[in-house]
Amino acid sequence: MTRLLNFILVDGHLLRVSIRGEGRPLMLIMGLGGNIEMWEPLERALNAYDIQTIAYDASGTGHSPTRLRPLRMSGMARQAAHLLDALGQPHVDVLGVSFGGAVAQELALANPHRVGRLVLASTTCGFGGVPGNPLAVSLLATPLRYYSPTFLRLFAQVLYGPTITAQQDLLRDQIEARRARPPTLWGYASQLLAGAGWTSRPWLGRIAAPTLVLAGDSDPIVPPRNARILARHIPSARLELVAGAGHLLLLDQADRCAALIADFLDHDAN
Repeated sequence: MTRLLNFILVDGHLLRVSIRGEGRPLMLIMGLGGNIEMWEPLERALNAYDIQTIAYDASGTGHSPTRLRPLRMSGMARQAAHLLDALGQPHVDVLGVSFGGAVAQELALANPHRVGRLVLASTTCGFGGVPGNPLAVSLLATPLRYYSPTFLRLFAQVLYGPTITAQQDLLRDQIEARRARPPTLWGYASQLLAGAGWTSRPWLGRIAAPTLVLAGDSDPIVPPRNARILARHIPSARLELVAGAGHLLLLDQADRCAALIADFLDHDAN
């Protein structure tokens, strides 16, 4: 499947953007420090369902230059909306994973007329949610997993435990994707700052978009109770817990997740 890569000027800052496939447009918002290349397994699976994926490197990640002045979570959502303006996309579905799920929630809140359907994967309402495993969460405080294969393997061991041997191909691909385009230290720190103290709990009931809340039932970073909180408070929400999946379920179970996402988008379109 052909991928179109380009740099787009958004509010005076360049963002590297990927558009892949044809069909119904779905904006992908990556997690903490992640880049376009990390979407590869899910993009390939989604494109097979005639879903066009629009992904981008947030400022300070991948090949997008770092902003000197960091954005708050609402500012990151505004940047995503202005990127859609620049691309001539008035109405899209949105998928956010982990940290990107927080950005997606803000985007849906501020732009109900632009977000058709919302997918929140491995994510939380922030403050007021259920904390994850302390060791797993502490490993997120540093971007070392993007620079050091050894550290990423340690991170993966915490995520997968004894099942890590079944994830060696994914781990190898992730090492390559992360090391090729790691976030800058300030870019990563800026995202951490945006997430500090952030919460959507008071306004989850104002999200109008039909929402699929997708989570692994074995996620040590964002325990599945967080998915239940989101699904309970967002008015038109549907919860899917994937058995045996962890925090990286969109990558290690890409085909399964793509089928769930495609069914959700297609069901709500009819």
